[in-house]
Amino acid sequence: MAGGGADADGEGPSAELEGEAAVACEALRLLRIEPEPSAVGPGAGRAGCAAPCSRNVLRKRRRWERVLAARRRKRRQERERRRARRAEGAGVAGRDGGRAPAALAKERLLEARVSGPRLCVDLGVADGMSQKETSRLASQIRRLYGANRQAEKPFWLCLTEFVVGSLIYEECFRMNDGFSNYLMDTTQESYLDLFPLDAIVYLTPDSENVLEDIDPNKVYVLGGLVDESIHKKLTLQRAQEQSLQTARLPIREYMVKTVNTRNYHSETLAINQVFDVLSTYYETRSWPTALKAGVSAGKGYVLPDAVK
Repeated sequence: MAGGGADADGEGPSAELEGEAAVACEALRLLRIEPEPSAVGPGAGRAGCAAPCSRNVLRKRRRWERVLAARRRKRRQERERRRARRAEGAGVAGRDGGRAPAALAKERLLEARVSGPRLCVDLGVADGMSQKETSRLASQIRRLYGANRQAEKPFWLCLTEFVVGSLIYEECFRMNDGFSNYLMDTTQESYLDLFPLDAIVYLTPDSENVLEDIDPNKVYVLGGLVDESIHKKLTLQRAQEQSLQTARLPIREYMVKTVNTRNYHSETLAINQVFDVLSTYYETRSWPTALKAGVSAGKGYVLPDAVK
C-alpha cells in the first residue's frame, strides 16, 4: 500500500502508519513477541519495527491494549476494596475500644487455636502436581488463610506433610508475602501423627456421608489438590485406606442443577471455596447461606430460589 497521498513535507498516510507501527512494536516488545518477517520493510531500521505492520501484528497490539485495560480495571477495583476494608476496619476499631483490626484478628485466631475447630490441608497428595498446579494450590492456600483471618469465628489451620524443599513449600514462600508470619501450624508430619483417628473427618466430594454440622472437637481435612489434578475418588480412597471418617458438603441436598451449554455439574471445589462454605456455615448455621458463599454458578449448582 505504498501509493501517493503524502503532502510536500512528507507527512501523510505513510507517516501515520509508521507511527502506528512504532506503538504496536512497543506493545509487542512488552509481550516479548517478535514482529513477523513479512512485516519488516525499508523503514524497519529506523523505527525498530515493521512499517507498515501486518494485520496480525496490529491484532496482537489491540489484544495487548485490552489486557492493559483489564489490568487497570482490576487495579481500580482492588483500590476500592482496600478503601472499603479500611472504612470497615475503622468502624470495628470504634466498636471495640479502639483496637486495630489486625490485633482483633490475631486475638480471634489464637482463641481458635485453643478452642476452635481445626482444618488441615493434606499436602501428602500434592506430589504429582505440575508447577502450574502447585502455584495455583499455593494461591488457594493464601486465599484460604486470608478468609480465615477475617472470619468472626475462625478455624485453626494446619498444613500437614509440608516438607521443606518440596515444590509446594517453595511456591508458598515465593508467592505469598509474609507466609512465615501466618498464624497457623505447618508441619512435615501427617495428621495421622497429630490427632486421634476418631477425631478426623476427611472432606471429599465422593463420600456417601453428608456433613450435617461442624463440631469444634473435630479435625477436618481437605486434600491439597487443584481441580485439574483431582482424580475420581482419590481422596476418598486415601481416607478409606487410613480408616478415617469421611463426609461431603450437602450440595445436592440444598442446591439444584442448572441447565448450561456444557451440561456441566461438579461438586468438586477448590480448597478456599470449601473453606468459604465451612466458615460461613460455622458463623451463620445456615447451609443455604454457606453454599451460596462458596459454590459458584460455574459449578452447575444454584439454590432453588435462584431458578424461580
